[in-house]
Amino acid sequence: MTLRRKSHWTSPFDMELRYHTPLSAEEQIAHGVTTPQRMAIADKVRFSELDSQNHVNNKAYISWLESARVAYSDAYCLSFFDQRPRFMVHSITLRYIREMVIKESYIATCQVTAFRNSSYTLDQQVWSGDMRVRMQAVIVLDKPDGSGRYPLPEGLREQFMSLDGARDER
Repeated sequence: MTLRRKSHWTSPFDMELRYHTPLSAEEQIAHGVTTPQRMAIADKVRFSELDSQNHVNNKAYISWLESARVAYSDAYCLSFFDQRPRFMVHSITLRYIREMVIKESYIATCQVTAFRNSSYTLDQQVWSGDMRVRMQAVIVLDKPDGSGRYPLPEGLREQFMSLDGARDER
């Protein structure tokens, strides 16, 4: 009988975690997210995302968070608009907490924390047993033709408050 030694590159969450599919609050908690977020999607670190030190390259985190942000917008925002607005990143604040390595499973999260007339603020996080990265992003909506700002529909504002717990900063 041959025993296989578990690789130190493998996350303890690999066997249970569903990838590329929004996770429920229960699944998020089971995998270390302390406060479940409205959108959470899991994946695993790939070789192409590493830097010369064999840690995840800083730009990879931004890409993971972008995927969660787009999934959030598609799932929870688009139905409120007659025409698809232009979702533009106005600014981000990003804090790297702890490095990650190849084959490590992670969860990228996204939730609206505040909004104004034509913009909203997202709290985004990357978790792998504990929080690894946290980013705040301000998203501005522009009209499809780029001719000016696209005001947030009242129903979307109400949803931000009721489902995300967002603050109205108008």
